[in-house]
Amino acid sequence: MPVLTHTRPKRVGAGSAWSKPGVIVRGTFGILALALVARVYADPKARQARAEDLKAVYLLNFAQFVEWPTNAFTDVAAPFVIGILGESAFGKNLDEIVASETVHNHKIIVRHYHDVQEVTACQILFIGPSESTRLDRIFETLRGRGILTVGETDDFSARGGMIRFFIAQNRLHLGVNLETAQAAQLVISSKLLRLADILSAKREE
Repeated sequence: MPVLTHTRPKRVGAGSAWSKPGVIVRGTFGILALALVARVYADPKARQARAEDLKAVYLLNFAQFVEWPTNAFTDVAAPFVIGILGESAFGKNLDEIVASETVHNHKIIVRHYHDVQEVTACQILFIGPSESTRLDRIFETLRGRGILTVGETDDFSARGGMIRFFIAQNRLHLGVNLETAQAAQLVISSKLLRLADILSAKREE
């Protein structure tokens, strides 16, 4: 099946930059630069705020480092949707980060959902910790729909999630479940995979 190819991966909105104190993402390989500074603080409150900023930037950059099937969009004018299912700590940060950004002429927007049944046209779905007891139902509902699922609960990948955020040694890390991504006909760039731990649907390290 044809896919949206990224022969020259670029950060969404090439030439622009987004910055907050301690976080700068700029230019073609913004996500790679981000990985070099993705360190969180020892103070619990500062660490949480820092981690949420970094996660929001990663969600934006995933749009340029994953290939979706062409049928992931209803038409050429359809937006690229980053969805948030359940509660999250992003606040308005994610909305501010994606403002005026596009990927392959698709305007990037953020949508919030209370239940997986509300998820219609969506390319990236962050599943908040509040949904941890409903993960099996969520993944069954999304099966085969070409949606990149992202979360942060400990068993997220083992239960069928595709990308998991986790903190180790005061750094934000990515865990990727290639099996589930490939089953959904998503292709994750090798550039992104070099930054990630490859996790199994059966067991996470």
